[in-house]
Parts: sequence; C-alpha cells; structure tokens
Amino acid sequence: MKINNETIIKDDDTLIREKSSDVTLPLSKEDKDTLLALLKYVDDSTIKEIAEKEDLRPAVGIAAIQIGVKKKMIAVIIKNSEGKKIYEYALVNPKIISNSVEEAYLGSGEGCLSVKGEHEGYVYRSRRIKVKAYDLLEDKEVIIKASDYLAIVLQHEIDHFKGILFYDHINKKDPFYIKKDAFRID
Repeated sequence: MKINNETIIKDDDTLIREKSSDVTLPLSKEDKDTLLALLKYVDDSTIKEIAEKEDLRPAVGIAAIQIGVKKKMIAVIIKNSEGKKIYEYALVNPKIISNSVEEAYLGSGEGCLSVKGEHEGYVYRSRRIKVKAYDLLEDKEVIIKASDYLAIVLQHEIDHFKGILFYDHINKKDPFYIKKDAFRID
C-alpha cells in the first residue's frame, strides 16, 4: 500500500467527516498491513530524503480514515531533535478512558495531513489523558498515560474517528483567545 500526499484524503472530501468503526481483534492481515503502512508513512515523513522522493508531508500521526479506511486505527511516532524515536504506537480501537481538567495547547497551532488551507488559532485539549488500546507493536492491550505534546497528538488522531478536524475546536470569533490556566506547549 502506497501512502503519500496524493493518496491522503483532504478536508474537501466528505469521507474525512465520516465515523470510523471498531476493528475486530485479532487483526486480519489486511488491517495489520494497513496499520504498518500508516506507521511507515509517519516514520518516513520526517526523513528529509525519503519525504522529498516519496512526496510525504511531515507527520507525527495519521488515522486510517485519512487513507479512506473507516476503521479505528492510528499510527503515532514522536522523535526528538536528533531524529530518535521517543514514542511509537500502532494503535487499534484507542479510547480515552480518563482526562485532566487542565488544558494545554500548541503555541504554533495544530496541523493535519488532511487539511489543505491555513486554519490559525489555538486548539485546547486535555493536558493529560489515559488511552486504552491494542498496540500492534507490543501485540497486546496497553494503557498509555500521556501528557502535553503526546496527549495532544493522541487526541487529535482519535478525533478523526468522529469526523472531527482540529480547526473545529478553534474559537471562530477569537482564534487566539488564551484560556486562563491553559498550559502552552512550544
């Protein structure tokens, strides 16, 4: 399965707003292959030579719906400034089971492989979450305690299951409104 900027569904396609379904475990070969292809995209997208050659936009996460597969699967890889992986997940049926009242937001705003235009503004999300999921890489059910950037990335990707895009959360009247006590991540 070839995934690149051309094959990723954009926000002008109504499919991106459709809801995703739970995935049956154990994973079928097709679901496993799809999830591994998503993971490969995310990994390769931050390697400059590969990204340029393959037409990949840089990403830290991707949901299956973004390639037209309406199933609850996401791939997330967060690397440090040297390119070393800090977090790597290939998650099936991830569900937020708890979240903090305290909120956080990215100072630079959020982006998305499926969003073509500019949508400036802050997206407020829970600063800390717990996610329950099956992780293909560990081949077992896991509970992930995530905070700050990882928590935001996971919430962003899980939103795709409901057809929600990051800019749906931006305050339309005042996109750069600063919520009291929200934690800024730069």
